[in-house]
Amino acid sequence: MPLKEIPFLRIGLPLCLGIISGQWIRPDFIFLLVIVAVILVGLITSQYFNKLQTNHVYGVSLTVALFASGLILYHNEKERLSVLPQEPSTLVCTVSEYPEEKENSFRIKVKLNQKIEGSESIPLCGSMILYNRKDSTNSGFLPGDRLIVNCTPLPIENRGNPYEFDYRFYMENNGIRYFAFTENRAIVSHTTPERINLIHRAQIIRESIIGLYRKRGIEGEQLAIVAAITLGQKTLLEPDQKENFIRAGVVHIMAVSGLHAMILSLFVFYILFFMKRKLNTLRVILTILVLWSFAFITGLAPSVQRASLMFTFLQAGHLIHRRVNPINSVLASAFVLILIRPSVIFGTGFLLSYSAVIFIICFFQDLYLKIQPRNRVSDFLWKSAVVTLVAQAGTLPLTIALFNRFPAFFILTNIIIVPLASAIIVMGSMVLLTFPATFISKTLAYILVKLTGLAGSITETVASIPFSSIERIGMTSIQCLLLFIFIFLFMWFLLKKDSIPVIYPLVALLLLVSAATARNIMTQITDELIVYNTAGSSTIGIRAGKTLFLFSDTSFTSPEVTRHCATLGLRLKGTSDIGNDYYLKAGQKNILVCNSLDNSLLSNYKPDIVILKGSYHSIGKGVDLSSGPGTVIITSEASSGYNLRGILNIEKVDTLHYVRKSGAFTMRL
Repeated sequence: MPLKEIPFLRIGLPLCLGIISGQWIRPDFIFLLVIVAVILVGLITSQYFNKLQTNHVYGVSLTVALFASGLILYHNEKERLSVLPQEPSTLVCTVSEYPEEKENSFRIKVKLNQKIEGSESIPLCGSMILYNRKDSTNSGFLPGDRLIVNCTPLPIENRGNPYEFDYRFYMENNGIRYFAFTENRAIVSHTTPERINLIHRAQIIRESIIGLYRKRGIEGEQLAIVAAITLGQKTLLEPDQKENFIRAGVVHIMAVSGLHAMILSLFVFYILFFMKRKLNTLRVILTILVLWSFAFITGLAPSVQRASLMFTFLQAGHLIHRRVNPINSVLASAFVLILIRPSVIFGTGFLLSYSAVIFIICFFQDLYLKIQPRNRVSDFLWKSAVVTLVAQAGTLPLTIALFNRFPAFFILTNIIIVPLASAIIVMGSMVLLTFPATFISKTLAYILVKLTGLAGSITETVASIPFSSIERIGMTSIQCLLLFIFIFLFMWFLLKKDSIPVIYPLVALLLLVSAATARNIMTQITDELIVYNTAGSSTIGIRAGKTLFLFSDTSFTSPEVTRHCATLGLRLKGTSDIGNDYYLKAGQKNILVCNSLDNSLLSNYKPDIVILKGSYHSIGKGVDLSSGPGTVIITSEASSGYNLRGILNIEKVDTLHYVRKSGAFTMRL
């Protein structure tokens, strides 16, 4: 495939590299001045090479310009987010989504509008999460409602555990830097405006559609599955239901995305089969309109907007009667999304969607033609298997790196569940279209309940099979990228007639193996002390090479520990109970774990490191720390307001680390 047929790859790649570089580079005035000067000099100089067949100077100048544009766009997006002091504030905000019910509170996402200071109003930009405590006076909030809230904004922080999911980065890329705990009396004003914007209206309509399903007798687990598959509304699902779909490898059918766009577009194309030749353009336009209408009633979620835009660009060639490269059309849709919101390239959904679609476009046809089925049933099954296999190959590196698991029976379950999901989407649409005809819509709703029940039973059965999901596997970001490149080049080499030389996938494989080997060597030759930041427990790990010895006051292995072991391939030894005082010898370090400290303990153990566990600590009078330890660590069980300095004079301590405040503690041994 010639690169000249994919111009959006050539302009999109440097733009994305500029955005990624924005995580480390902060462009100031001098930096921008130098970049502009370099670009102008390059463009002027390139005029002298226009007569040549290839103008490399112009190409380099354009690449630098696109790189700088990505850097500036990402920087401006971050700079637009308001910075709030951690103090009591009065904020004017707009409810962005329906509140999500938690155990003791409602999670409300709001868009920040203003901060009120006396008689002044300071404009704000960005969003925030409110955790509003449940009580008997809780009133419903609708998307678009305007609130005036008294609260103390708290910055979203990571726990700091090794190789944990960067939650702060994820939330900031979605425009959210702060959260706050509130109650109803803190909400000074709650009003519903006469006019609400399109996105809020779409969410209200989506909730109304769920109400229509209820009126036709769809309730409980079936309603949760119908709402998730047809509308992308997953808040009704029970945790066990989500886990079953994840383990079975079909959770993607619950995110309204490219699969739903494909199913709906094929359904509309089939209905409009009589529109051919001159009417084919009208057929494409109607399909696009139906698809965007579907995007609207599903709440205009980012995933369905992405899928609808992708399909629209793919069909653009039919509308202008020109042959277009599908990869270029897909990348064009990504380019538009990146210009609107540069940080979208870090989104999990964005990466999974585009990697799956690109692999399907590149490899589906070649792999499908390797076998010629003899009848329609075998042909359908083979097509489903090929789509599943190719899409899974494209998303495999991300699945392992992000979720530390791999569904072993994904081909089997997708062959069954994807057609079922197609039937559920079509049947769910028919229930709504025939809603005024009670008898017909109730009959269709009954069929819909049976289909969803079957889907739930199949996923539950597959999820219960031993080794249905390969757990505790992982890789670093570099390994993820190298694995993606290797899979792409290897499949291209195997399936394409005008294939690339075998040296390309071999080099990619060599780089992948080298990265994994380097990581293993670095892990093997180092030892480390880790005091994890875990909720409600004290968890201490001593890593000796690739073996992690765990010490905790609970037998439950926390997700933080599991992800650490999966990413580095560590062998986890059984958890040792640290219910009482505990003495550890690691390398040349003496480590004392306790919740009460006195001179006798210090004299007996002579610790280099003291780890104070538990919520409260008993400190003996006259404790002398002049001769050690050099490091005192307070585990995450201690409250965030805990102040050891107020209890004990520890001026002689070199390092005082509050895990709950400062994140997990790590030290090379």
